[in-house]
Amino acid sequence: MDNGMDTRRTTRALATEAVHAGRDDLAGLGLHAPPIDLSTTYPSYDSRAEAARIDVFATTGAEPDGPPVYGRLGNPTVARFETALARLEGTESAVAFASGMAALSAVLLVRASMGLRHVVAVRPLYGCSDHLLTAGLLGSEVTWTDPAGVADALRPDTGLVLVESPANPTLAEIDLRAVAHACGSVPLLVDNTFATPVLQRPAEQGARLVLHSATKYLGGHGDVLAGVVACDEEFAGRLRQVRFATGGVLHPLAGYLLLRGLSTLPVRVRAASSNAAELAARLAADPRVARVHYPRIGGAMVAFEVHGDPHEAIAGVRLITPAVSLGSVDSLIQHPASISHRIVDADDRRDAGVSDRLLRLSVGLEDVEDLWSDLDQALGRPSARPARSEAMAQG
Repeated sequence: MDNGMDTRRTTRALATEAVHAGRDDLAGLGLHAPPIDLSTTYPSYDSRAEAARIDVFATTGAEPDGPPVYGRLGNPTVARFETALARLEGTESAVAFASGMAALSAVLLVRASMGLRHVVAVRPLYGCSDHLLTAGLLGSEVTWTDPAGVADALRPDTGLVLVESPANPTLAEIDLRAVAHACGSVPLLVDNTFATPVLQRPAEQGARLVLHSATKYLGGHGDVLAGVVACDEEFAGRLRQVRFATGGVLHPLAGYLLLRGLSTLPVRVRAASSNAAELAARLAADPRVARVHYPRIGGAMVAFEVHGDPHEAIAGVRLITPAVSLGSVDSLIQHPASISHRIVDADDRRDAGVSDRLLRLSVGLEDVEDLWSDLDQALGRPSARPARSEAMAQG
């Protein structure tokens, strides 16, 4: 229903889009808060028209015009989140899934269906993404390379180039524009989970696909499991077809919580990033810390290598929660070599910079002094180690 604003032609700031995108029709509907549509199926008394709409979806993967059909084809609440995320990432469309891994799997299945099973990837990646490619669980074949070697690694059957920047867990950064140029006509997928569109929009730098584990910053409260791919409408249509066939759909309640999470995304990311930058500086000056990794673009993630036993630091926190995942309003810490990247071969893990002494800290919204106090006591008393840490490694 028309609410008097042509938002498709209106340029709005990111903070404004975060609050209003996906909600533009609410005033016209007489609503203020977005509704939650929990229906799995919808009535239709015109079966001929229904058949025609399904035929269009089967051919193009385009969202059916008119009322919804069935929950596996799409859901109005989830569609609101998809619209909002696409606006924030600056893409035509976005397609949501039950998890980040379901989203990545759908991308690989789309390319495999076209006979393009080869993937070029840059380490480090999230451990399960690495495992999915290395193990060939979806019939894919991967060539691992550094960013400078992407062009030489391409083959006629290459369907995808996959990078993560800042990378999990080392926070290494990649020149996305240079990699996109090296890809030529091969789609570049950038995992933008750590940065979020608040800090970077990969589509503006040449990426065709932008992946998020929406479980993290997009949801932001540790209570939603979800994934999403922002992309052009042509690729989105193929992703919807895979989602329909495989059933990796996002629950409407999760879609509602994600849309609500987006409204505070810029505020949360900037506040947590301020805390993270301060903690990174203090850790870099601490003799108990060997090295600190913090991205040039900023962000709320800090990785650091300790001189002592990292497991003792994990066991020693009291305010910070020792747990997997990241991007919540509260701070989390984990030991990647034991958990998130345990599934990656040990030699590959170390070659990618994931040392056995590396800790990954997802900084939340607590008072920075309280966070530092907790880290300080968890790291224990200084031992007979070098008096100074190495310089902070950025990117």
